[in-house]
Amino acid sequence: MGIQQIEVYTAAMRYEEPFTIAAGTSTKTCNVIVRVLTDYEIYGWGEASPSKRVTGETTETVIEALDKICPKLIGKCPLRIESDVEIMDQVISGNPAAKAAIDIALHDVLGKTARKPLFRILGGYRTEVLTDITLGIKSPKEMAQNAKKALDKGFKALKIKVGVDVDEDVERIRLVREVAGNDIQLRVDANQGWTPKQAMEALNKISRYNIQLAEQPVPSEDIEGLKNVKKNSPVPIMADESVHTPADALRLVREGAVDMMNIKLMKCGGILKAKKIAAVAEAAGMPCMIGCMSESSIGIAAATHLAGAVKNIQYADLDSDILLKDKITTEGGVPLVNSVRKFTNGHGLGIETVDTEFLGKPLRIYK
Repeated sequence: MGIQQIEVYTAAMRYEEPFTIAAGTSTKTCNVIVRVLTDYEIYGWGEASPSKRVTGETTETVIEALDKICPKLIGKCPLRIESDVEIMDQVISGNPAAKAAIDIALHDVLGKTARKPLFRILGGYRTEVLTDITLGIKSPKEMAQNAKKALDKGFKALKIKVGVDVDEDVERIRLVREVAGNDIQLRVDANQGWTPKQAMEALNKISRYNIQLAEQPVPSEDIEGLKNVKKNSPVPIMADESVHTPADALRLVREGAVDMMNIKLMKCGGILKAKKIAAVAEAAGMPCMIGCMSESSIGIAAATHLAGAVKNIQYADLDSDILLKDKITTEGGVPLVNSVRKFTNGHGLGIETVDTEFLGKPLRIYK
């Protein structure tokens, strides 16, 4: 089996409403979709959701990276994923979202070739994945109202964006817990928005509200600050922007800087390297979360299959597709029922039908 052709599309998708985190507000996401076709008439879908702030990537840089990567993969075996990823890394450094798009498509081909759902091939640990839903930053009262709407839809876990003002952040969490009651999981994410001093003040104040974890409380490069916050925090600390690669994960373990890690396919370059991060964390006794950038149902399906496969990925924040107004897939994927992503019997990622009219013509075709 060989890679015969790679198609590249761009997809601008609007959010249902403006989405705000500590770093700013977004109204849309501009992603890159790839389709890898083989000479066995099996094809795989992949997706890049670039982030200038987190990985230094844009839609344009993803396409530039694919211009270099894709010609080198034509004729290669799509099932030799470790070798194919090595080729990508030899061609160009960094650019993890661009590489993730190809990695995801190759894993889709793998599942379709084996005629099995991907999670079963990768490990098959669980058959459904509980995800939270994210509450973007608004006034404390508005966030409590949004929490109520999410609970009414059946969500059992809420992720609360904070990191703007400590007193307001504490009030946000207080009101959300008041609405949610005691049985709903609450997680907070500061997206690097606090200083270490602010983080310790906030975390000590919110610990009374039974917070499951606090994600990236301080700037990603401040490992010493992260370490000090973890040492003094009554709430478990999770790294996000501080961990991109397996080497980053190993450094955080050695420094004793966090209690948990958030893996994102767009940060690390895809499923293959995500598994390696999870293995490093597991060896250190640190559970992982699988998170997302602004992926559609294609990228979310890939992350969910990984979460289903790997035991140490114990938490999931896989909600970006439901926050988007525009949809790429019209059938298949990993459907959401209340707060749970349930796998179908579809092969690979389970993506059955893609809205080709929405995608339009390929921007690039490599063959």
